[in-house]
Amino acid sequence: MITSTVEDYLKALFLLDPNGEKRIATGELAKATNVTPGSATAMIKTLAEAGLVRHRPHYGVQLTTTGRNLAVHVVRRHRIVELFLVQILGMDWGEVHDEAEKLEHAVSNEVIERMDALLGHPTADPHGDPIPNASGELPRRSLTQLSACKEGDHVSVARIHNQDTEFLKFAEESGLLLGAKITISSKSDHADSITLLSGEHKVTLGLASACRIEVEHA
Repeated sequence: MITSTVEDYLKALFLLDPNGEKRIATGELAKATNVTPGSATAMIKTLAEAGLVRHRPHYGVQLTTTGRNLAVHVVRRHRIVELFLVQILGMDWGEVHDEAEKLEHAVSNEVIERMDALLGHPTADPHGDPIPNASGELPRRSLTQLSACKEGDHVSVARIHNQDTEFLKFAEESGLLLGAKITISSKSDHADSITLLSGEHKVTLGLASACRIEVEHA
């Protein structure tokens, strides 16, 4: 039986390596799931015995095809629930992550598909994270980190990786909502900062924060 705990571990592994290109260290997985390394090691053994991950001591862990398929569908449920909570129930985009963490395990596949249809089969959640389709395929987009943009570039906000409530509140107050058109006013590698114009807002971000925002070029 696939428990909610198993789903959480599989989802964490997928989010740490969406493309399936590397092995995840036990410590990295423990940090992502907020458990001790010992607990993560025990769960990795359980997942390996169930054929959901491949694991070699000192070489890390990687999802098998079966494990990845399960993980992708958990991610799909989570992101559809987030969008439903924002668009249908009117919740703030900074509040929905924790609620979706609980609901993703409780909502049936039938309900998820009805939510998906009601929302118009969306391809991204409220933060711009891609929503896998019913077959588990992720939509492809060509995005650039805001920190990599140059002075004078015209771009639109496409994804925000930092889902900390305070950062999302700052982004909203600064006009950095998804789809917002922004112009790079100036950039200083020496000062580790980038200044943007978004509507009536002029915002200066540290490059570390700008790395957490992805954009599309106009």
